[in-house]
Amino acid sequence: MLTEERHDIIRTRLETDGRVIATDLAQFFDVSEDTIRRDLRDLAKSGFCRRVYGGALAPAPPAGPIATRIKEASASKTRLAEAAARLAVSGQTIFLDAGSTNLAIATAIPRDMALTIVTNAPAIALALADHAARVVMLGGSFDATLGACLGGTTLREIETINADLFFLGSCGVDPAAGITAFVNEEAEVKRAMLRASAALAIAATTDKLATAAPFRVAAPADITHLIVGPDASTDLLTAFRRNGTAIHQIETP
Repeated sequence: MLTEERHDIIRTRLETDGRVIATDLAQFFDVSEDTIRRDLRDLAKSGFCRRVYGGALAPAPPAGPIATRIKEASASKTRLAEAAARLAVSGQTIFLDAGSTNLAIATAIPRDMALTIVTNAPAIALALADHAARVVMLGGSFDATLGACLGGTTLREIETINADLFFLGSCGVDPAAGITAFVNEEAEVKRAMLRASAALAIAATTDKLATAAPFRVAAPADITHLIVGPDASTDLLTAFRRNGTAIHQIETP
């Protein structure tokens, strides 16, 4: 089989399953794993996949400006946010980092609930203006595209906080590769919030599942709660459960 033919089949599997395993491909094509690794390197250079240990994942969907993301799949994000907000318990301290789904979570939190919410996203702080929650706005250099404050000041202020729960805005989420982000500075802030939190929750739209971005944020076992839509793959959710993650799957509207 020609190299281009293998590449076409691998791309099809990535589109269908979201992931490929190098040993499985080597057996299927009757070639060496070194040949498959070269194939995956070539496909990764062309942007068709993201290489991970043992194989490759589909690339995470492009993040785009926060203003654009807020308008995308708003109904789906609202349902995920409502399910996520039910994880909040009165009296908790919660990290809410930047992200369009996290902005929806901020809106969905009951207005009369006594919480302390710490965020690096001005839009989230403003969304909580009519809530009883005490809002702590982290400083730092503001990135208008991400809608987030980042950098050394943000990291130092995070270190002064002990949170009960962290709602993380993710770019890619996978039961083997874990959580990933597109921007290194953003990943640093997410990692710092995770270290300062007792539990981690992610509300992920289906297009982010079984995908990966360049910068690692957390291991699969770090995910305490995963909130997903009704069309999430059963096999994928089973893999998350094996890591100890509690799955909260919303029903079809």
